Amino acid sequence: MSTRHILLGLLAAGPSHGYDLKRRHDERFPQARPLAYGQVYTTLQRLVRDGLAEVDGTNSDGGPERTLYRSTDDGSLELTRWAGEITPPAPFVTNEIFAKVVVAILASGDPAAYLSAQRAAHMARMRELTAVKTASGADLATVLSADYALNHLDADLRWMTTTAARLTTLTAEVDAA
Repeated sequence: MSTRHILLGLLAAGPSHGYDLKRRHDERFPQARPLAYGQVYTTLQRLVRDGLAEVDGTNSDGGPERTLYRSTDDGSLELTRWAGEITPPAPFVTNEIFAKVVVAILASGDPAAYLSAQRAAHMARMRELTAVKTASGADLATVLSADYALNHLDADLRWMTTTAARLTTLTAEVDAA
């Protein structure tokens, strides 16, 4: 996910402080990794440097002084361009689970036990996400984020089932190489 574009999108609603942008990011993207304050301010500095945002003043509201940022016309154009781009499917899929299965075979480990434990971890996460999305008062962004993660976890589970069924053949291929 492009932090610079997410921040430009949040700035499209109007001028904001870095603190407010971080809070709004974490609220709007509840299943994403929370942004670190340092990442927000570093990204804002780069947006200003690149002419996509500018400082719109400072205020303290009785607390520490805060810089207010706003998107520029170039920032709005960049956001529109980025939002309209099709995200291409990844040409190569890096799968840590598959790598660990192969390493378990290479190291004379137990790939079936690893897949079983990984399946249990996936199922536990799916239960957590289902609880999040069905909680009273869950907003649509939370539900949609949880649905996205659940679909990916489900695909992983289907892959694990297929791989477990093919472990004998995979083990023979890995051992022969």
